[in-house]
Amino acid sequence: PQQHHVGTTKLLYIQFSYTMGFSRYVEVGRVVLINYGPDAGKLATVIDIVDQNKCLVDGPEEITGVKRQVISYRRIALTDLTVKIQRSARAKTLKAAWKEGDTLAKWEGSQWAKKLAAKKTRAGLSDFDRFKVMVAKKQKSRIIAQKIKELKA
Repeated sequence: PQQHHVGTTKLLYIQFSYTMGFSRYVEVGRVVLINYGPDAGKLATVIDIVDQNKCLVDGPEEITGVKRQVISYRRIALTDLTVKIQRSARAKTLKAAWKEGDTLAKWEGSQWAKKLAAKKTRAGLSDFDRFKVMVAKKQKSRIIAQKIKELKA
């Protein structure tokens, strides 16, 4: 009788502790950026969820210029900002919540808003303005190159 040696395999279990990267959910009070349509580039707040494809948003109109409307999820981008409101809150309540949470200032302080503002500024430049930017970039890179050369020497 022959004996067969069965090879043993060691399984290595490594325990990972990580937090899920996704944290922006469509919820009542979530501040969204409208990225398509007549209100593109404006902020709004989710007031109610209609179904899996649409939600009810409101500006408030006095602050952001967005009227209360049903909008598709494809037309909005979720931000990190939320406002504490009840479902189907009135415009007056929503405006008060925005002021209390200082939401507009938080948005304007975010990198996303700064990037959009810079993009808008660049789009409005004239030909001569673009030329001045090019010259300034050349001067900056020349100064940096000189400093690096001095440090290496």
